[in-house]
Amino acid sequence: MSPPSGGAAADPAGSRLWLRDPTEEEEEEVAAEGIDYFDQLPDSLLLAVFNLIGDVKDLGRCCVVSRRFHDLVPLVDSVLVRVDCVISDGPSPSSPGGDKARGVFSHLARVVLGGLVKPLQALGQILGPSSAVTSSRRYSPSSSSSEVSHHSPAEVLKNFKEIRRLRIELPAGELGVDDGILLKWKAEFGSSLDSCVILGAASVIPSSSVSPTKPSSLDPNPRFQDACGDDDSGVIPESFYTNGNLKLRVFWTISSLIAASARHYLLQQIIADHETLESLELTDVDGQGVLTMTHGQLQEFRVKPVSASGSSQRTLVPALSIRLWYAPHLELPGGAVLKGATLVAVRPSEEKDRDAAIVGGCGGPVGSSDRYWISNAFEEPFRSAARMLVKRRTYSLEMNSF
Repeated sequence: MSPPSGGAAADPAGSRLWLRDPTEEEEEEVAAEGIDYFDQLPDSLLLAVFNLIGDVKDLGRCCVVSRRFHDLVPLVDSVLVRVDCVISDGPSPSSPGGDKARGVFSHLARVVLGGLVKPLQALGQILGPSSAVTSSRRYSPSSSSSEVSHHSPAEVLKNFKEIRRLRIELPAGELGVDDGILLKWKAEFGSSLDSCVILGAASVIPSSSVSPTKPSSLDPNPRFQDACGDDDSGVIPESFYTNGNLKLRVFWTISSLIAASARHYLLQQIIADHETLESLELTDVDGQGVLTMTHGQLQEFRVKPVSASGSSQRTLVPALSIRLWYAPHLELPGGAVLKGATLVAVRPSEEKDRDAAIVGGCGGPVGSSDRYWISNAFEEPFRSAARMLVKRRTYSLEMNSF
């Protein structure tokens, strides 16, 4: 068979003897079959779709679909970053030794700091600069898989130019608590702590497992049982001091504040890189803690320097005004029962006179504005728990900066 004369003339070397140029009809057919319908969609609609996707990994996959997607993805204004793993490059801290504790708070400081050092070091690795981490297994120097690059959220987000809403999810909460214990916190920050609400319970059990008892038998002190009893002295009953109840709740409060201030301190680079941010949320998959910053708080963060707590990689916690509510048993609408339910509301002491409505009776009732931000700190069913607890007797205390 002799080759087509057109092919031979086009390619004297003979390398394309068996090829021919497509006819006009064939080109039209190929073009009809290869229509990219996304090209017919406006950019605004594609951006709306990308904003619904949100997840930074999925957006990264979209970038490789086409050049148009690659150019549009950095313009999304709502981004979710899920952190896969915690990597700590420091050795595990040894248990603090030394002399016997001289009191409850000195012992508590060792418990809190000793328990938080490793998680907070790991948190610094997550939110700090990217690093190349060598696998624990030994490979030959020529193996390209012996090192894995781990990028921080700041590195992942550097190509996004129009972020307005940012949510970062850590793989777990920083605070290790025993099985069965409930501990949740929500903190708001500007350049420093604005508020923090902490909800804790010694255990969460189904209501069916609670034997029917008279309300007065739930706690040996009925004055503390009632939200507004006849006694207005505000003295915490003796039963609250037994079995380490008070110590445990102080531990919850201090450790939650340390975790929140560490998260806040490590957000500096992200906030500096994204001036368009209007809201930021840093949470964890466990739902243990949530740090939020509104547009006004982000603006304050940019113009007012952050004060570090000594050599620690966390923001200085200011002097605090703390209010506490407690119920031995608290039944939630869904049927669960919180044993030893405790609600703690924290504000800087300098804002106490402006924001707190303390007007006597029942240990100081909470004003409507305070009741709103305290009661709405959590999702259901814990929102209902906060709303019920905040109606009980209020106990107040002050805490120095740390």
